[in-house]
Parts: sequence; C-alpha cells; structure tokens
Amino acid sequence: MKVHAIAMLLAVMGVQAAQAQSVILSGMVGTKALVIVDGNAPKIVAVGESIHGVKLVSVQDNTAIMLIAGKPYTLRVGEAPANVEHHPAGGHTTKIVIPMSGGGHFMAQGSINGVFTQFMVDTGATSVALSAAEAKRIGLDYTSGQPMRINTANGQAIGYLLKLASVRIGQVDIPNVDAIVSPQPMPYVLLGNSFLTRFSMHKESDVMVLERRY
Repeated sequence: MKVHAIAMLLAVMGVQAAQAQSVILSGMVGTKALVIVDGNAPKIVAVGESIHGVKLVSVQDNTAIMLIAGKPYTLRVGEAPANVEHHPAGGHTTKIVIPMSGGGHFMAQGSINGVFTQFMVDTGATSVALSAAEAKRIGLDYTSGQPMRINTANGQAIGYLLKLASVRIGQVDIPNVDAIVSPQPMPYVLLGNSFLTRFSMHKESDVMVLERRY
C-alpha cells in the first residue's frame, strides 16, 4: 500500500514537471552556459548537452539558444526566466504566464511570424510596437503598411501600421495582430493591447497571467 502511494506521488510529480518548466541563464563559462532549471542547482552545460530535458543549442556573448519543450528560446544572462507551460498532446492551451524581470517589467520570449524575439508587456501601448530594425530582422515588409504619424522621443515621425500574421508566446499563438513599426530604436518589442485585449489579465505575486478570451 505504501509503495503504491509513493508510486502515485511520483506519477503526480512527473505530470506537474511535464506541465511547467522554468529556465534561467545564470552565466557563461567560456563557450558553456550556467543554467538553472526549475530552481535546481546551477549546472554548466556545453553546446549539444541537455539538463532536465532542456538542451543548449548555441551560445554567443551573453546569449544562449536553448530547446525547451522542443522549441528554441533565446535566453540572456540576468534576464527573467523562460517559463514554459507544457500541455498533454491534443490539449488546448489558453494560458500564458509571464514573469517580472529584475527591472520590474514583464518580459517574455516569443515569436512574430515564426521568428523569435523578446517582448516587454506594455498595457499603455495601443498596438504591438517594434523598431524598423527589428521588423527587418524578422522579415516584415513594413513599408507596404499604412503610413501614419507617431510620436517619438525626438518628435513626430512616420511609422507604419500593419497586420502580423502571428504573435506567439509559449504555446499560445494569436493570428492577425495589429502592429506599428517605428523608425526609433527599441530594445524590445512592446506587447501592446492589440495582443493583450485577446486575454483577461491578472497578476499573481511577481507574474502576469493571461487567459485567452473566446
């Protein structure tokens, strides 16, 4: 009976571990990465090696690309952890959990039109907003969008309003999202209300939880 109870407990723990995973890039040791997975002790990982199911793909400067739940994520030293939720095959994913960074902002790894990028939640932004340089890197033909005047730190400038085919964070993919491309440099893509209003939002301690609206 006791053995059966222990087996059941291990099974539950295994399901929980398969449902959520937190990965932090703690530092770099030459061409290796110092990685923390799910709060365990930091481990030095070489390119091609795995730790707790997370594989290091490549490193450059203070950045590493890691496979988490079979998908590549770009992690930077000192930034908030990548929190990835796993769901059973055939399950319907509706939730995004975004951690607060050391600077007090909610940061998330994700992609635009299948190209990986770094987001910062901005509830004051009308739309998803990104720089022209980032738009070019992603491969957006933004100059074919609708020209519009936008306010920047250097005064008014011409930006472009366009529709993104896909904005994805974790396992949640939102199609047809309005975005504005600005000529002004931006360190992150702003995750504005054209994406956020598709969700109900609430904060739990130091994380923001987004639940998909239907």
